[in-house]
Amino acid sequence: MLYQAYQMYADMMQPACSLADITATLLSASRRAGRCEPLRAMRAACEVLALARLTHYRPPFGIDSVRVGGVEVPVVEEVVTRTPFCTLLRFRREGVPQQPRVLLVAPMSGHFATLLRGTVETMLRDHDVYITDWHNPRDVPLIYGRFGFDEFVQHLITFLRALGGNTHVVAVCQPTVAALAAAALMAEDGDPMQPPSLTLMAGPIDARVNPTRVNELAMSRPIEWFESTLIGFVPWRFAGAMRRVYPGFVQLIAFMSMNRERHEQALRDLYELRARGEHSKADAIQTFYTEYFATMDLTAEFYLETVSLVFQRFLLAQGLLDVAGRRVTTRAIQRTALLTIEGEHDDICAIGQTMAAQDLCSSLRPYLRMHHIQTGVGHYGVFNGKRWETQVYPLLRETIYMADEIRR
Repeated sequence: MLYQAYQMYADMMQPACSLADITATLLSASRRAGRCEPLRAMRAACEVLALARLTHYRPPFGIDSVRVGGVEVPVVEEVVTRTPFCTLLRFRREGVPQQPRVLLVAPMSGHFATLLRGTVETMLRDHDVYITDWHNPRDVPLIYGRFGFDEFVQHLITFLRALGGNTHVVAVCQPTVAALAAAALMAEDGDPMQPPSLTLMAGPIDARVNPTRVNELAMSRPIEWFESTLIGFVPWRFAGAMRRVYPGFVQLIAFMSMNRERHEQALRDLYELRARGEHSKADAIQTFYTEYFATMDLTAEFYLETVSLVFQRFLLAQGLLDVAGRRVTTRAIQRTALLTIEGEHDDICAIGQTMAAQDLCSSLRPYLRMHHIQTGVGHYGVFNGKRWETQVYPLLRETIYMADEIRR
């Protein structure tokens, strides 16, 4: 009944939120409202109310062009291949010579791949970028079967093979575990499509290291509690009706509760900035929360398996992880350059959890293993924002170009 209760509440709030949205739009277009303090305050209140509703469809990436070599070039999204659960999406840059190809593995953790919009924009300057655009399971009919951790790993292997080899992998947050497992399986098979480099950013390779509140929550209850308490059924009116899911709104509430005061302050700032007419600063807050409140569900099997395998039993870190009946042997990786990146103030994936991959990939020669701790950033600052662009990204770019040179 969890999902159904939420949907009833969302349906009840929809008229008020829609009216607030329309009112805010009309006031923003009015010159008189811009000069009148009470009308600015009304617009601000309406925007905050409209922002309070969650959406369940992927926002547009909205990347129309990018600057490459000092020249602005158009960007076109194109579908490379599609499964019921994911689209492999390419950001094709018109008229740009061949550059390193990168598969950006987006998290499946309650938000859409557009959360990595800034990451994509930055990488497009020097790379041919593809991304895993995961579909919302509430829109995937039951006839397409299950999607668990094994299926996630197999998707990555399938996509790398579809891209035809020499594709670098960059995994952000939760999918670092699956990306490392995929690289290990391909290495053990001697697969010619195995990536020349693997970058793992702020991910829980070994969640035993410096446990965060996320890790402590996972260990505080048996997996049966998570299944009985947090799993719901998609309501009948959606394409994925009766699919068991971990609802995205539950994940969002969990994330926001970790930093409740910061989020409350941000929404107060939005109101005050808009009421004062400081629209550029208010726009930045509104843009962030419009994206942040776009939530997607997770299939029950993927969520529960991730909690169990990664956050409770730590199987990859102990060399005990099996994927589709095969043991994952990370020491099989010998040709893939490894870069691990962590944030100094990351309260979701603490320092040391991602670096653990360095010890697991014991067969790699020292010059193929690199680790970087980015000072002054939390979780999202590792892959978004000024320090990402000026300090993290140059290191990632050099690693990719170096791995290409070695392969030649």
